[in-house]
Amino acid sequence: MPKKKPLVVVTRRLPGNVETRMRELFDARLNDTDKPMTKAELVEAVKTAEVLVPTVTDQIDAEVIAAAGPQLKLIANFGNGTDHIDIAAAAAKGITVTNTPGVLTEDTADMTMALILAVPRRLAEGSGVLTGDNEWSGWSPTWMLGRRISGKRLGIIGMGRIGSAVAKRARAFGLQVHYHNRRRIAADLEEMLEATYWESLDQMLARMDIVSVNCPHTPATYHLLSARRLKLMQKDAYIVNTARGAAIDENALAKMIEAGELAGAGLDVFEHEPAVNPRLVKLARMGKVVLLPHMGSATIEGRMDMGDKVIVNIKTYMDGHRPPDRVLPAAA
Repeated sequence: MPKKKPLVVVTRRLPGNVETRMRELFDARLNDTDKPMTKAELVEAVKTAEVLVPTVTDQIDAEVIAAAGPQLKLIANFGNGTDHIDIAAAAAKGITVTNTPGVLTEDTADMTMALILAVPRRLAEGSGVLTGDNEWSGWSPTWMLGRRISGKRLGIIGMGRIGSAVAKRARAFGLQVHYHNRRRIAADLEEMLEATYWESLDQMLARMDIVSVNCPHTPATYHLLSARRLKLMQKDAYIVNTARGAAIDENALAKMIEAGELAGAGLDVFEHEPAVNPRLVKLARMGKVVLLPHMGSATIEGRMDMGDKVIVNIKTYMDGHRPPDRVLPAAA
């Protein structure tokens, strides 16, 4: 008699190949509508699922975990960040949590670099000229002037996998790389990136032309770029964020850009997604900021790699072994 397949509940639509493979290996319940599950639906799901596969749009808090039946043993997150999951509550109930680290590094670094280019060079604003209501009058030597990238100082907040990948790209564009991190990176990597380490974030911010936020979301990084810290920056500096929206005080950021105290921003993430601060939207329409709808990891290859990791984590756990991408409470 064949072994019973574990019941796996998937909260959002995943790439077709990933879903097909899940159906082959597991008793997979898919979300064909791709509509985010409500809290009530998540509670019902954990009552029967042996494995839950959530995404960043699902808040798996202590209340949801408390409702889980004894059969739920694994939360295999489709994504790297796990700030939407109460890791401690899961561990206390004997539920293992996994994620998909590493596979989004290059894609997110590419998007970060795209925003670093887009904001000072006014790419979105320029594109809007050709798609707007007014006809383009032609090239002019003093029109649509942006700022040169080469030679500028880039301050990276968070020199992990993604931050380091951004630094490699930045060097190729002639940027001077600076960084702030909880711990100084290895000397050989620092030398290869020609990166300057700042123990003081405040001191680094005051000297940078562009700041890129690449740190994970933790209680310590909530509003890391507070109103006080934003005021330390030069008025012709730019901010790029492809990490988590809550790292920046959005209202303070918008206020400073409105007042001309900062040159602009490129944001792929927002503090209250999917809601976007109306002040930022207004600034985007004025060409002061570039806003993207959380597209940093949105490549076909990246999503396939994420799905492969989720499947490996589920298979490994169900085979009685420790999954390779387990997330522990201390690291949450």
